[in-house]
Amino acid sequence: MDLGISGRRAAIAGASSGLGLATAQALAREGVRVAICGRDAGRLATAAASIDGEVHPVVADVSTVEGAAGFVEAATRELGGVDILVANAGGPPPGTFASTPLEAYPAALELNLLSVVAMCQVAVPPMQAQGWGRVVAITSVSVRQPIPHLILSNTARAGVTGFLKTLALEVAGDGVTVNSVLPGSHDTDRLRSLYGGAASAAAADIPVGHLGRPADFGAVAAFLCSDQARFITGAAIPVEGGAYRALL
Repeated sequence: MDLGISGRRAAIAGASSGLGLATAQALAREGVRVAICGRDAGRLATAAASIDGEVHPVVADVSTVEGAAGFVEAATRELGGVDILVANAGGPPPGTFASTPLEAYPAALELNLLSVVAMCQVAVPPMQAQGWGRVVAITSVSVRQPIPHLILSNTARAGVTGFLKTLALEVAGDGVTVNSVLPGSHDTDRLRSLYGGAASAAAADIPVGHLGRPADFGAVAAFLCSDQARFITGAAIPVEGGAYRALL
């Protein structure tokens, strides 16, 4: 399927590995010009080399409001504008209510909530002005089904889901769609860091019987950026192999 976005310009945050990189690769295959960011210049260069198409690597740390906004500003300069924003960042440290001090919450909220707000504040007004834009945030299935031992991520990502839904309603009439994709357990560095040598155990409760493939996830995210997805906005779409069991 031709997604109708060849020549569009995309800023993909947290794209030196994992689901962010898979999304950048999927968009580039559709002819989208992409700017990607990561904190480590070496890993970022390796990621850029794996993308088949025009790619602009930007060293940036989106765990802070300043770094997040700065990435989108840099992407705008590199590409001449941003039509597509993929908001993404790594997760905060694991922990429970009992083990997580109050002092740990502000950094988690900045990483997974305020950074997205900052990126949108830079990217969305120009999208509104041109009458076309796509915002896709990579969050987590935890916004519908909290994951044990990830209280910081559960809290911050639920907050950003509320922000994204509100933003979607405000800019829908301007040709800008705002959606989020809720990954479950995918075969990424993040999952391996949480499970150590037992990463395959994460597949035990997934009805399809295996971990998600990053490339498949990237294809879903890319579709939400497509011209055909113009009537999808304000959605939070689980991509988790059936692990989320609620009706709604």
